Amino acid sequence: MEPRFSAGQVVVRREILDDREWLVYPVRVVADDGRTLAVYLAQGTPLTFGRGNFSWGLHPWVDFDHSWQSTGVLQLQRAGDGYAVWARWQGAELKDWYVNFQRPMRRTERGFDTLDQELDLVIPADGSPFAWKDADHFEERARAGGFGPGEADAVRAAADEVVRLIETGDCWWEQWRDWRPPTAPEVPGPLALGGAGAAAIGT
Repeated sequence: MEPRFSAGQVVVRREILDDREWLVYPVRVVADDGRTLAVYLAQGTPLTFGRGNFSWGLHPWVDFDHSWQSTGVLQLQRAGDGYAVWARWQGAELKDWYVNFQRPMRRTERGFDTLDQELDLVIPADGSPFAWKDADHFEERARAGGFGPGEADAVRAAADEVVRLIETGDCWWEQWRDWRPPTAPEVPGPLALGGAGAAAIGT
């Protein structure tokens, strides 16, 4: 049985590239019903980057301060989905829903594994038209053979699915519209590579 987490629990989000940790950071669980896992990434959260050679090179954030610089975000991911939806705020107001296309999450004993797949979609909270982000980077990586067999097509299928949800008004993430982050969130401590998260369930 896959693990479920309790509200308030700090868990490990890992991006796995080439079967190794590429980016690791702690997030705090907001809710977990077994399908949808909602976690909060607080501003100032320490980021840990993988070392050595990766097929995509070092993580693009590695030359910046190793902490989450933006305001905190609520990350919503559902089992089997090739994307997560992040809620972002401007002051006390919801700014937008940021759809991060990524490998479907794989729960671990201490959190979950995924991998950002370049493509993003920004849905303004005020109902303005959505906008694609980094589509050119995604297509360039696909042309360069940076994805595994069928992976780029899976991302495109996930993107089509999100657009369909928007067009039909079946935006499951809207149930979180009124949620607000804590005014003074506790920032988890840094994580070391290796042993920071257990092997994915079923592997």
